[in-house]
Amino acid sequence: MRSHAILTAAQMRKAEEAVIASGVPEYELMERAGAAAAEIIWRAGGKRDLLLLCGPGNNGGDGFVIARLLRARGVPVRVAAPGESRTASSLRARAAWDAPVEPVFDAAPATQIVDALFGTGLSRGLDAKLAANLRRLTDRASFSYAVDLPSGVQTDTGELLSDVPLSGLCIALGALKPAHLLQPASGCWQRLICADIGIDASGTKMQRLSPPHLLRPEPRAHKYSRGLVAVMGGEMAGAGMLACQAAARAGAGMVRHITPDKVHGGPGAIVTQQARTAADIARSLGDSRIRAVLAGPGLGRGKDASDRLKPVLGSGHPLVLDADALFLLAEAGLDAIPPGAILTPHEGEFVRLFGNLPGSKIDRALEAARCSRSILIYKGADSVIAAPDGRVVLSSAGSSWLSTAGTGDVLAGLVAARLAVMGDGFRAACEASWLHGEAARRAGAAFIADDLLVELPAAIASCL
Repeated sequence: MRSHAILTAAQMRKAEEAVIASGVPEYELMERAGAAAAEIIWRAGGKRDLLLLCGPGNNGGDGFVIARLLRARGVPVRVAAPGESRTASSLRARAAWDAPVEPVFDAAPATQIVDALFGTGLSRGLDAKLAANLRRLTDRASFSYAVDLPSGVQTDTGELLSDVPLSGLCIALGALKPAHLLQPASGCWQRLICADIGIDASGTKMQRLSPPHLLRPEPRAHKYSRGLVAVMGGEMAGAGMLACQAAARAGAGMVRHITPDKVHGGPGAIVTQQARTAADIARSLGDSRIRAVLAGPGLGRGKDASDRLKPVLGSGHPLVLDADALFLLAEAGLDAIPPGAILTPHEGEFVRLFGNLPGSKIDRALEAARCSRSILIYKGADSVIAAPDGRVVLSSAGSSWLSTAGTGDVLAGLVAARLAVMGDGFRAACEASWLHGEAARRAGAAFIADDLLVELPAAIASCL
């Protein structure tokens, strides 16, 4: 199953309760979970000897089911636990195992290890002795699996509550959880699979970023019908030009670079329009054919930059505000942000603009979107896209090579282009974020921001 729905720990409990209320016994749900995980482990590891670590709760119960089903397939299985099972379903699963259970602290290593100690809902870390044994056994195994989440991970925040060893495969049960996409937890496995156990997650407003479905221009399309993007230039022409080129390659029919000075170089397809005064800029932005305006890349942070930003904010056009524009807005206050704008802050810009909001990165993004009445792309190794109405999309960790100058300018240009093409700000933010990550994947290693531009046509072609 390829699931894009994400549930918090509380939402997962409610979803499970709904299944049980529909007539499915709780233990049957445990059997489903164990069977789904056992099938994945069987396909990955075959008949290699295996050690299952089972905790006291229902995650441990899933582990006992896995052990029983794999043993029936001829896998040499041992089970170890730190103590007795404590829930009705886990006690039943343990009884059905009908074989010895070793003390976890005395367990010998195996070729395969399955961590079913603690899954969703963990509120505190493992004790030091148990965490050390989990690492010892995982490090000695050739194949390692985590059931639902690795033990020691906080479900809703992605925080590591104790030492968490790297697993080869994490098997999410029923739906993805926030920690499957948030750092640092999402760096604790090499591969992630979501197993279907009959959970209905259709009502969630939280989704994983997925490839967009893009449309080719219509046969009668022309440069203005496809969308005119205006990019407000400033002190650093190169940053603005990167954004312009990204917008031009991401579907916009025309890109206009509004600059205080002449810009030399760059593609001939980018129209450069010189505008130094606020009145000049207002006239440039008075074109009713403009579908999106981007301000921030290379804008500057002084008075001149502030003067150039004001007509943008008052233009009435759909806006994308990035980089230096966010710095200036932090000084002006949130009321200066026109409703519906798309903001693209990294961590430092976010804190400067919104302060140290409480909660997980998801909580902070949603609160910032609500109070600013804007769509947010809260960038980082884990990016969160949030809308004022509570919709949120989480992006998997992208290429670490994106940590180089100019890649944010490229993303801002992509957002502006997608906004100009179809006018939906939240969708534009999601499409642009996916295309940005896909271009980085195609660029490989040690790329620079300009290299992303080369990969954009192929990234877009893959979504048509």
